[in-house]
Amino acid sequence: MKTYKLIVRLIAYIKEMAKVDLAEVIRTFGDALMTKIKLSPQQIKVLYNITSCKTPILGKHKEEVCDSCGTTIYHYNSCGDRHCPKCQHSKQVKWIAKLEKETLPVKHYHIVFTVPHILNAICLWNDTLFYNILFKSVWATLKSFGYTNYTVESGAIAVLHTWGQNLSLHPHIHCIVPAAGINFKGEWKHIGKNDKYLYPVKQLSSIFKGKFLYFLHKKLRKHNQQGFEIQINKAYKTRWVVYSEAPLSGVKQIIKYLGQYTHRIAISNQRILGIENQKVKFLSKDYRDNATVKKAQLDGYEFLRRFIQHILPKGFMRIRRYGIYNATTKRNLKLQFKQEKSDFDILLEKKELEELKTEQPKIHRCPVCKIGKLITVRTYPRIRAPPKHLPTLLRSSFK
Repeated sequence: MKTYKLIVRLIAYIKEMAKVDLAEVIRTFGDALMTKIKLSPQQIKVLYNITSCKTPILGKHKEEVCDSCGTTIYHYNSCGDRHCPKCQHSKQVKWIAKLEKETLPVKHYHIVFTVPHILNAICLWNDTLFYNILFKSVWATLKSFGYTNYTVESGAIAVLHTWGQNLSLHPHIHCIVPAAGINFKGEWKHIGKNDKYLYPVKQLSSIFKGKFLYFLHKKLRKHNQQGFEIQINKAYKTRWVVYSEAPLSGVKQIIKYLGQYTHRIAISNQRILGIENQKVKFLSKDYRDNATVKKAQLDGYEFLRRFIQHILPKGFMRIRRYGIYNATTKRNLKLQFKQEKSDFDILLEKKELEELKTEQPKIHRCPVCKIGKLITVRTYPRIRAPPKHLPTLLRSSFK
């Protein structure tokens, strides 16, 4: 009976490990993608990293054995790529922990700046230029409103997203803006209209539209790209949308909320349901129907073609800090965001540290039998693989 249960659990474990993820989609349809489209070196590198992540290709760093059923578990190295769905959680946790020490203890507003789809052709022509102008226009708008409405130097933490729920190209920036700023006398000043809204949304939309199109038109003329004049003229006639949410209270709530946006990628493994008849099935929110989660499907090639649109240029910063949240501004104005700890907080921290020291090490249960403990029998040094031709390596992983 015990043997039968063990076999059942082993089968369930194998099925869980065999679940379709983004890497499996790339292995299945990557060849068709590379045949039809010439990929950039950055896109090839990202696709290779995703297919290699936590597989024997990158090597292993630990070997564990269950003391009950004897199953051997290998822990393979991760790729660490920011586009990989398997490598984002730990980065997000570290980023949130660091941000907790650097966030103002005030309410924050969530503001989202979007650009119309008519400009997507320009984004595909030069994504680095387009995204830099988007960041520049967002902060120029927020900074001007801070000075004209409250005469303060405000701040913002801005996060770039480039996708919609169906993987379409939809560049937009999420901003967390504190309800406080520094005036010309170097004094802190509370901002916001009765804690209900920060700036008038319609005015924000109008000013953001003007600044973005002005900066974009200027850059296009510099690059001698008058062919995009049609898109620019249509964008001037289009209604632009800036979304603003009610203020968030509590530093931890703010950071937790922002953490949802910082290390997201175009699609997570949890949203991918499977592959059937050369189509990829996945979950998608329909915001036109009260954000109802629905099943969607795309041809495998089209799914990957949309995904690679969201691979950012090498070294591009998708999370940026402005104003009083910028390191240079904080240093020049000698700003200190940390509050003095009370005696109670100091005692509480001491008690937590003592508990951590006396806490028993966490027991890792076997994922197969769910009973035994995993015992580390061997660790491996991290090694660097010799450089090879990436397109060839990527093609070798395809089915």
